[in-house]
Amino acid sequence: MPTIFIIFGFVFKFYSDDHEPIHVHVMKDRSEAKYNVEPEVTQVFNHGFKKHEISLIEGIIEENVDVIRARWKEYFKIS
Repeated sequence: MPTIFIIFGFVFKFYSDDHEPIHVHVMKDRSEAKYNVEPEVTQVFNHGFKKHEISLIEGIIEENVDVIRARWKEYFKIS
């Protein structure tokens, strides 16, 4: 499970055998959320994060969407 980055204790990663669309899993403690980043940032699920944490997570994803896309394409060898 490649880690993209860790910010404020939130771990942003994807699974090594993941599938499109490009998306990111966010984990902290026992909580997890999943967000598609294409065609736009949208929440797929949230298990355990509070509303204020979700706002922070979404802001981090929005600010780093280019990094997430680049890491995905690099890892999965997509041009």
